[in-house]
Amino acid sequence: MLVPTSFFHASPHGEETKQSTRPKVLFFDVNETLLDLTPMKKSVGDALNGRADLLSLWFTTMLHYSLVSTVANQYHDFGAVGAAALIMVGKNNGITLTEDQAKAAIKPILSLPPHIDVLASLARLKQAGFKMVSFTNSSSKAVAAQLENARLTSYFDAQLSIEEIGKFKPHADAYSWAARKMGIAPQECMLIAAHGWDVAGAQWAGWRTAFLSRPGQQLYPLAAEPEFTAPHLGKLSDVLVAL
Repeated sequence: MLVPTSFFHASPHGEETKQSTRPKVLFFDVNETLLDLTPMKKSVGDALNGRADLLSLWFTTMLHYSLVSTVANQYHDFGAVGAAALIMVGKNNGITLTEDQAKAAIKPILSLPPHIDVLASLARLKQAGFKMVSFTNSSSKAVAAQLENARLTSYFDAQLSIEEIGKFKPHADAYSWAARKMGIAPQECMLIAAHGWDVAGAQWAGWRTAFLSRPGQQLYPLAAEPEFTAPHLGKLSDVLVAL
């Protein structure tokens, strides 16, 4: 069940609870959480002969094989996994793509615009004194380009990519590494993400969590509810600055 409209986590007894302390660091997922994927969805859909219905299959295939790579200790950057997944989805649907064509289709991920609620909300959180870090499965080079092109770089105190440890989120080691990197305990971290699998992984690693319920995104029912749920970052920032 999603958190009530008050945006506070509902306890098992139906009572609303709220941690009174601020997290020491806000860790932000990037793709879809902060950035609007619409331009890349169009280019990937075009590569799949206009089969927009295959977009979600492509993303889940990419996520699936990122986890396969993690479990097998065979790291490839997220862009390479994404291109490989696109080739696979194409083949299964009678569409032949070369490696270069697949890479070109996902290249718009580097220049995605921020969601309309993001710039003002990040500015507000920064002004309120929050330490903010981007934390992504994308490569270090890719996320640097993404944040620069979206004009978000200045809001973040650090940029963390799982590339450094070669284990994709939601592997528990990814969250443990990020906490150590920032010199804080897991319970002092808060992940803000629009993906239920990312929120679940952070929770299981001992982090506090906040879920942005972007269109088409749902929480994983077998994980505990996040501390906060909001439809966009503007609403979530209202709650966070009040802590």
